[in-house]
Order: sequence, then structure tokens, then C-alpha cells
Amino acid sequence: MKKLITLIIAVCFFEFTHPFDSQAIPSFSRKYGFNCNMCHTGFTKLNDFGQRFRDNGYQIQEQQGKEKNVFEGSLPVSLRMPVGYSSYNSNKSTASSFNLLGFDFLAAGVLHKNVSFLLIYTPRIDVPSANFLGPDSLNRNPSQTGSLESVSLIFSNIIKDVLNIRIGRFEPGYHMFSSKRSYYLMQPYEIYTMTTPNNSFGFNDNQIGIEATGHFRSGFKYATGFINGSGGSPDNNNYKDIYLNILQTIGKGDGQSAGQRIGLFGYYGRQPLTLPGNVTGPTGNTNGMNSKAFYRYGGTGSFNWQTLNLQIMYMKGVDDKAFNTLEPTENYNYSGGFVELDYAGMLNNRLVASAVYNWIMPPSYDSNRDLKAYSVLLRYYLGHWSAVNIAVHAEYTYRVTGKAVKLNENMFILGLDFAL
Repeated sequence: MKKLITLIIAVCFFEFTHPFDSQAIPSFSRKYGFNCNMCHTGFTKLNDFGQRFRDNGYQIQEQQGKEKNVFEGSLPVSLRMPVGYSSYNSNKSTASSFNLLGFDFLAAGVLHKNVSFLLIYTPRIDVPSANFLGPDSLNRNPSQTGSLESVSLIFSNIIKDVLNIRIGRFEPGYHMFSSKRSYYLMQPYEIYTMTTPNNSFGFNDNQIGIEATGHFRSGFKYATGFINGSGGSPDNNNYKDIYLNILQTIGKGDGQSAGQRIGLFGYYGRQPLTLPGNVTGPTGNTNGMNSKAFYRYGGTGSFNWQTLNLQIMYMKGVDDKAFNTLEPTENYNYSGGFVELDYAGMLNNRLVASAVYNWIMPPSYDSNRDLKAYSVLLRYYLGHWSAVNIAVHAEYTYRVTGKAVKLNENMFILGLDFAL
């Protein structure tokens, strides 16, 4: 018995202290022989090297043209699938179940020197016993409806470091904190998902268009784009939306895991109020009319100390009064943001802890959208495999929505986040 106890203690000590090889987007790791910590603090969050690798079109700095492209190596394909058990209760209802929380098919790589691509497909995931005829069949909505989330070509170093072009559908540069690479499986950045009356624009959506990015030795970075602004839906609007995000990094690093970074962003868009539908383009778009303007602008900050990272975002939204079905004589004004504190500990950042506070402040006449949400999580990374990541994931959120009539919600999930 003593020998058995000693063996168990030794194995546990080894698991908690021994460095391990793991891959975050494993196709890149298989290509370069990296483990996940080369690009990630802990998958899915990028560190400084990972951010620069992404900015450089999935090429290592100064290795452009010297490394294998996708035609010379193994297929650049990766998969990710989080599964778990969730429980929910509120002052109105309770529910619990086992869940398949998502499934991502990823492919990315270099096609030629300074030419690369990214493809992310999220197939439809049905609730149990659904019949696959569509998201509304039998009034059962799938947990993931199916989407070509990203498909883009990246032309890097058109002007070395200063000008890179991305074309296709992509996560736009005004997402300084990526909702696609958040640690949280259930809790979104609430300000990203905020909807306003009669305006179909979604801040959280990946967009179709063209984007220019670049960075300078001074630590200054920018991203600017010209996009449809309609997510993956047909663009029923002859106007195109524009945005600009500017960032300044202070100190060594890129502001992801070292150095300090502050930024400002602005978005100007137009949406049609009427869709006559008497003209239909070959891609399914109609000639929307009577377009009105809306704005999104704000500031961001990312501050690092040792293995602590503090992320802050504040955003202000303004919609033209023509959208405002609640108070048609006033522009619809709202604000919100989040503060997130992340900690990575143990060797190879095996343990990740995080806490985030989200808030939304709508106008007083739309107080049902008032929101405060408090979330915490723990992730512990398992495995010694060369091409598999598994994270044990525990996450809890307490959310209060509304003012006059409050909805109090508690959500908990315990699961595994799996990538290969």
C-alpha cells in the first residue's frame, strides 16, 4: 500500500511539473516542431510570438520564402471540439445536460512566399434528435448552425512589416480582443453581441471585404478595412462600411503577454431601412434603400506583469434615430465593455485562471438590455502527445439582465476542450 501511495504521488507530481509537448493549431506545430506555448499562453489565447506569426501571414519573421509551403508538407488541417456538462438556473427556469459545445475545422498555411490562407469551417451541430432539415425544423434550433467562419487570402509584406492585405471573410481588425480565441466556452464578450433596434449589424461577426494591417518599429500598429458589414449574409446595401484601429505598444513585447498596449478604434457603417427586392444580384443581394448611419468607437488596453494579463475594452454605440423603433425622435446611444484578468501558471502555462466582468448600459427606455455579468474559469492542460491538446475546463457565470424586471442567471460548465 505504501508503495502504491508513493507511486500515485510521484505520478501526480510528474503531471503537474513536467513540461509537455502540445499543439494549439496542430498543423502549424507539426510543420515547425513547436509545442503550443510557442504561440499561445495556453490555447486558445495568443502570446506575443503567436500574434506576430499571425500578423506575418503565418510565417516566421525573416524566414519568408525559406520554409515549406502547403504543397511540400503534410496537409495543414486541424480540428477542435469542446464537450462538457452544463447546468443553468435562473429566477424563471432550470436546465442541465451534456453538450457538444462546438466543432471547428481549420486549415491554414503558406501557399507561396508572403502569400497564405486561413479557412475555418464550423459545421452544423444539432440538438439531440433533430432531423437536419434546417435550423427551424420542428422548432429545434441547433447549437451551431454551420458557417464558413473564415476564408481569406493574406498577402504579407507588400511593404515590409508596414503593409499586409487580407481579402475574403475574416475576423476584422477592430476585434482587438478576439472572441474566437477567448478562453471562455460559454460566456461571450457581451458588448460584442449587443443588438440594437432595427439594425442588423453584428459587432461580433466576421466580415467580408478587404483589410490592410501593418506595424512599425516604434510599436505603432494599425488595421483598416472596407467591408460589407453584413457578416456572412448578402449585402443588401450599396454602401460599404469602413473602420480604423490604431495601437501603441510600450516596452518589449506585443502587448499580448509582455509589454503594455493601448488602442483606439472607430467604425462607420450604413444599413438600409427598406428592402424593395425588385432587383436581385447573382449573389442574392437586393437593392436596399434609405440607408442610415451608425457608429461604434472606443478604446482598449492590455497590460502585463509577469504571467498576469489585464485586458480592458470600452465601446460606445450610436445608431441614427431612423433605426430607433423605441424612441423614434432620438438616436439610440449605448455603451459597455469588459475587464478581464488572466493568469498562467506552472511549467508551460499548464494552469490558466481567468475572471471577467462584462457590462452593457443601454438608454433608459430600453432598460431590459441592461446587463452585468461576472465570470470565472480554470483550465488545466493535459497530455504528452505530439499532436493533441486537451484542457480540463471549469467555467461559471452569474448574469443580471434588466432593471425594472431582473433576470438572474447562473451558468456552470465542466468539460474538455480538445484539439488535434
